[in-house]
Amino acid sequence: MSAATRKLLVDVHTHVYLPRYASLLRSRSAAPRILSRPTADGAGTEERLVILDNEPSGGRPVGPQYWDRDEKIKFMDKHGIDVSIVSTANPWLDFLPAAEAPSLAEALNADLDAYCATAPALSPALSRLYAFGLLPLVPAVPVPALLAAVAHIASLPRLRGVIMGTRGRGAGLDDPALEPVWAALARAGLVVFLHPHYGVPSSEWGDRENGHVLPLALGFPFETTIATTRLILAGVLDRHPSLRLLLAHAGGALPQLSARLASCVAHDPAVAQRLAHDARWYLGQLYFDAVAYGREELAFVAECVGRADSYEKGADRRTQSAQRTLGSSRLLFGTDHPFFPPLAETDKWQSVTENLEAIDGVEGWSDAEREGVRGGNAARLFGLV
Repeated sequence: MSAATRKLLVDVHTHVYLPRYASLLRSRSAAPRILSRPTADGAGTEERLVILDNEPSGGRPVGPQYWDRDEKIKFMDKHGIDVSIVSTANPWLDFLPAAEAPSLAEALNADLDAYCATAPALSPALSRLYAFGLLPLVPAVPVPALLAAVAHIASLPRLRGVIMGTRGRGAGLDDPALEPVWAALARAGLVVFLHPHYGVPSSEWGDRENGHVLPLALGFPFETTIATTRLILAGVLDRHPSLRLLLAHAGGALPQLSARLASCVAHDPAVAQRLAHDARWYLGQLYFDAVAYGREELAFVAECVGRADSYEKGADRRTQSAQRTLGSSRLLFGTDHPFFPPLAETDKWQSVTENLEAIDGVEGWSDAEREGVRGGNAARLFGLV
């Protein structure tokens, strides 16, 4: 890794609602939608994004930071972010009829490439913006249409992966019908960013008004945990070892529960012989954004990932130093912009400052490991240098 690469700050978890997509959401009368309503003081109107039915607080206010590229660059400049890998934010295309989804996905992917291509560049060889494309993962969309979308994304120079929800075409990501799609993504070398949207049923949150806290802090990570576990149990990572899967929000609860998962697999006749490896081993095959907000949490994820291959039969246990290096090499900085803005325009975003402080605060990491999480790991994964 070159000195220039080590100094990059790369944001792999940063969202955008491009104008074409925002216009679609404005045209809708049911969630997901962008609606207009009077401001609290009655002096004007504001737009609010509602992505789920019965969403707390009537959705969240939206504005230019959600679709204006200059606002994205301004945010990056304010926080010293060199490169962003942008992705359309949830709910992607899940709600569309099958007849509409493929053409819209194609148009939005072309929009994303243009959004990145006309951005300022760091150098002749390095843009400031790259992107995850969209697949039309909607029930009844035929697999050939999904494969055509993979090929189209792979042909666009600034699209380096796909963002994917947890439901696939409705039956989940472990749906056997998606097997050709996983194979195509692996062959193309596209990074798959697995991101939650639905959480867990709202009936679990009780009657007390707690805003977005429970669905976002707990529901989203649990959704990611379940979806990834289903992929592991289905053998997708065994059949496609070159598949590069990036998990949002530091992998949810998967690192914390990986040993429990391994024990349950080993004791269950239905799955005990299904996997080629100990269930904990698969953590070392995954990538995790570093949106953990705390150094202890980040260090724990790195430790679980770092020791993953020691659970392979006959493997020698690595030294603690080697485990740290392996674990940190699978972590990538992210901000979740434009969500969770500061209360004052002059403030820096806590999603930036807290996640950078977490990287800086992990005990035992070398400067090279910290710089890897800040940007070097992403530069290698996305082929930026």
